Amino acid sequence: MNKLLSFFMLILLLSGCAKPLPEDKLDYVGEWQSSEMGLLILDDGTVAYKRLKGGGSTSINGPLQEFIGDDFVVGVLFMTTTFDVSEPPHEVDGSWKMTVDGVRLTKVSEEYSEY
Repeated sequence: MNKLLSFFMLILLLSGCAKPLPEDKLDYVGEWQSSEMGLLILDDGTVAYKRLKGGGSTSINGPLQEFIGDDFVVGVLFMTTTFDVSEPPHEVDGSWKMTVDGVRLTKVSEEYSEY
């Protein structure tokens, strides 16, 4: 029984580990913001997200599991969230923009500042 429990814990630990972003997705790395949403994506695959909507807030902190086209999945095992990216990161007049879950975000930093 202890071996089974140890095996399950190992699988859980490994599945929860973030995967580094692939080379073709490194434009996603950075701190992205709008008036209602903040999104931090690190190159090691760590994601922190907070959104204000309808008088409440939602936040998610977890490993990036995979990209599906431009969209990305964050979470562990069956507790995941898919972020719908209708406009992947692109440069506009010297600023980086991305649209996630219908919200237009601007990259404010290449790395973590405060969250």
